Amino acid sequence: MLVEKLREEVLEANLELVRRGLVLYTFGNASGVDREQGLVVIKPSGVDYDDLKPELMVVTDLEGKIVEGTLRPSSDLDTHTLLYREFTEIGAVVHTHSEFATSFAQAGLAIPALGTTHADYFYGPVPVTPPLSDEAIGGRYVHETGMAIVARFRGDAQTAAIDPLAVPACLVNGHAPFVWGRDAHDAAHNAVVLEAVARMAYRTISLAANVEGVSQALLDRHYFRKHGKTATYGQS
Repeated sequence: MLVEKLREEVLEANLELVRRGLVLYTFGNASGVDREQGLVVIKPSGVDYDDLKPELMVVTDLEGKIVEGTLRPSSDLDTHTLLYREFTEIGAVVHTHSEFATSFAQAGLAIPALGTTHADYFYGPVPVTPPLSDEAIGGRYVHETGMAIVARFRGDAQTAAIDPLAVPACLVNGHAPFVWGRDAHDAAHNAVVLEAVARMAYRTISLAANVEGVSQALLDRHYFRKHGKTATYGQS
């Protein structure tokens, strides 16, 4: 069986989403990539989480061609594989329809950086993509979803480029969040934190609609104490 360890890690990431209440029924999926072998492991489509086992995970190449497995891969496979091809430093991708993050996506709103909890994990707002065109929706919809995420992070004349490792999540307009990390555990962890900061942001805006975001100084202080060469958080 190919990439046995990665299968176990991806299974655990999928189950973590359930434990943390980020998915209902068979909503959502997690995947991981083995860069050396060019293989992706992803949850099979529509299989109940209670029935998942490492051997049921589907293995594909980076273009989405099935290499090993008898079940159909997640319907979001083309988004996952595109993110792996474009964001070459990431090792796993998670997609959920978690309540508060999805509420921001459905409203077409970024999640603003309002406090230090957000700043610990996301170096600035969690962006939202523009709505997909009718042509994109009617064509290679799942691929176009990934393209919208990549385009949002590359930036354009109106929006600055974003480092996908500094802001490891994106809201797809009218849809839901995609989150990533250096490995499957990291991606699932980031998805859990994303939902927490989305919930806080929703409540904060409800209390004070015109609230200002966290200052750049405080954003820097909290983000860089956990990330980068000068990080001081935790044990060496």
